[in-house]
Amino acid sequence: MADKIVISPEVARRFILGKQGLWPGRRWQGKAGADTAMRAIEHLQLDPLTVVARSHDLTLHSRVADYTPGLWETLAYDERRYFDWGGWLAVRPMDELPYWRNLMRRQRDEPHWRQQAKLHGPAIDEMREVLRARGTVANRDFEMKDRTRHDSYRGRKDSALALYYLWRTGEAMVHHRERFERVYALAEAVAPAALLYEAGDAETEAFMMRKLVAFHGLDTLLAATAMASVGRLMSVPDTKRWSEAELAAGRLARVEVESWKRPTVALAEDAPLLAELAAGRVPAAWAPLGPSTREQVSFLAPLDIVSARGRSKTLFDFEYVWEVYKPVHLRRFGYYALPILWGDRLVARADFKLDRTTNTLVIPGFWLEDKATGRDPEFGQALARGLADLLRFLGADKLDAREVLPVALRKVLPKRRE
Repeated sequence: MADKIVISPEVARRFILGKQGLWPGRRWQGKAGADTAMRAIEHLQLDPLTVVARSHDLTLHSRVADYTPGLWETLAYDERRYFDWGGWLAVRPMDELPYWRNLMRRQRDEPHWRQQAKLHGPAIDEMREVLRARGTVANRDFEMKDRTRHDSYRGRKDSALALYYLWRTGEAMVHHRERFERVYALAEAVAPAALLYEAGDAETEAFMMRKLVAFHGLDTLLAATAMASVGRLMSVPDTKRWSEAELAAGRLARVEVESWKRPTVALAEDAPLLAELAAGRVPAAWAPLGPSTREQVSFLAPLDIVSARGRSKTLFDFEYVWEVYKPVHLRRFGYYALPILWGDRLVARADFKLDRTTNTLVIPGFWLEDKATGRDPEFGQALARGLADLLRFLGADKLDAREVLPVALRKVLPKRRE
């Protein structure tokens, strides 16, 4: 068994950021770059909420130069390189479909989904036939007055719940989306025939667990994480047995991060990257195409894996919770506050909203972790460049930064889109 790799928190932080394409700067560009980024991200989580932009578009914007909102849909639905699926909704490469079809079958066999099949059996049979006859179907195609009403998070009509069941259990896939609403088709009308098979259980579990390690960069391999991310995979004892076998076989590497409480693992093929970073070097493949994150800040999406779900505290000693679903009186920061990445640290957060009547990007709140950062001219220039880039991405004409303090920092920020 190989010795463990011992690294500093700084190396761990840079490794995780770099694997996700966030440091030392954008290294991908355009549609081809978005394709590469979507694979590198592993699970591009989707969310329908639009305040300034959707979380998944912000995720790709922070990694891909010249990314435009919705470009992921071209890759997924026009070119069929990706598909989206799951209660934890994310986009994955189409060539992974056989592994996901294994999870779809497992869901179908779970008590909850068996109950759904029994409860909505007639509607499921009807929607199956409708898909065969029409090709593509959306829930909006059915009037409430013609359907049986249900009180469910997943839909108010029996047609909605039936279509959702067919999607979650693998008979249907998302053909495309209209204003983010799913438009369904039978799986054989969306996926290549060569991928419409189910991988074996052991093969699927190994693939999914390795994908989780890649997704996190450094992973504690907690079974709860696996269940939350991709579905029910393994029990805690099974997870431990699998990881020990992978370590013994040299496919995983033990990694100890100084001051972290839990031991972690990384993919063994990433050991050279860790060694490069530990030696103070930036891997050649990570060279940015344009400004580094030290020269231009990045605004991390609310659901970005490097800062969401408590990771910001571990990686950056930065408390971050997306407060969009919190009652107003319980919010510490703003409705849509985003962490600000400068270099390899989260140094501030800004609340954003897009005033569509005047096409103005508004910053209702701005909070620095350390007030000294706001007096640093280098940070001021990096923030100005980042906001100018965000204005271009959103197509906003103006910036309202009157809440940004100190005043000297606010003065260097752009007022209009260039």
